Amino acid sequence: MSDIDEVLAMDPRQLLGIPLALVGAALLAFGAQYQSRGLNKVERIVGESAGAGLSIRHVLNLLRRPSWVSGTLLLGVAVLFQIASLSLSPLIIVQPIGVVGLVITSILNSRLSGVRLGKRVKTSIGLCVLGIVVFVTIAAFTASDQPVTDAKLITILIIFAVVLVLALLLFVAFRHQGVALIYIVGAGVLYGFVATFAKVVIGRLQQGEFEWLTWTCVGALLVGALLGMVFVQNAYSSGPPDLVVAGLTVIDPIVAVLIGIVVLNEAAGAPPWAIVAFVLSGAVAVIGVLGLAKFHPQTGHSALDTGVAGGGRIS
Repeated sequence: MSDIDEVLAMDPRQLLGIPLALVGAALLAFGAQYQSRGLNKVERIVGESAGAGLSIRHVLNLLRRPSWVSGTLLLGVAVLFQIASLSLSPLIIVQPIGVVGLVITSILNSRLSGVRLGKRVKTSIGLCVLGIVVFVTIAAFTASDQPVTDAKLITILIIFAVVLVLALLLFVAFRHQGVALIYIVGAGVLYGFVATFAKVVIGRLQQGEFEWLTWTCVGALLVGALLGMVFVQNAYSSGPPDLVVAGLTVIDPIVAVLIGIVVLNEAAGAPPWAIVAFVLSGAVAVIGVLGLAKFHPQTGHSALDTGVAGGGRIS
């Protein structure tokens, strides 16, 4: 059967997850923009950067900022759309669609902050989108869903535990340096596991296999989501929202798809050229994120720095 025949033979119900993922990506973009603006305003009110970690004063003021609360609600709705899309379509199809949020966020941030994006920044965004599009296209043709056994779930949980420890160590080591890329990579990896756990839990529910191991996955999902949110909030302090979204929409799906390939054996039948293409396209997307981190005019600046916050009317 040819690749085209395989696509046409897909369950039509799987296609319903694509528009839901697109809506979720748009909500992610707006939610990230509002959260970022809210945190920047709180930093100016408190007079202290959140790059070294959110203080109690930061948190209390964030809960009173309409923009941050609105952004958080939008991100919550985005998660609901993502879960709905995962219940209908394979992880490797819908998860990378979030890269659409990067394009929307870049446009929003440029308009609201009054910061023009240079050619190198636009090229970096293009590399992110190109790498992810190629990555997911090849995955869609060469990967297939496989039963999730208890052994595979335990393997994922063990890997997540290692990642969790490393993420905490990185947070402690770099929390006083305000390095946005550290927070972004950490959040992207954590959210990649969150998406994987969400897909696994949904699959278990559909199969009627909701036992202690599934509950453990639910707990891991919540822990990953909460720590990822902390990483994202700290990233907003020293990086623009489009850089944060770039990390999430590139690193998140790459991690999720790699778990699907390596642990869940979803690409067991993929030819050697597909594996090479996975590596190359993933590298292109990561280079795009590194380019954004290096060339974006707002990278490394706090909202406390003069002229960084820009305009906009988000309260």
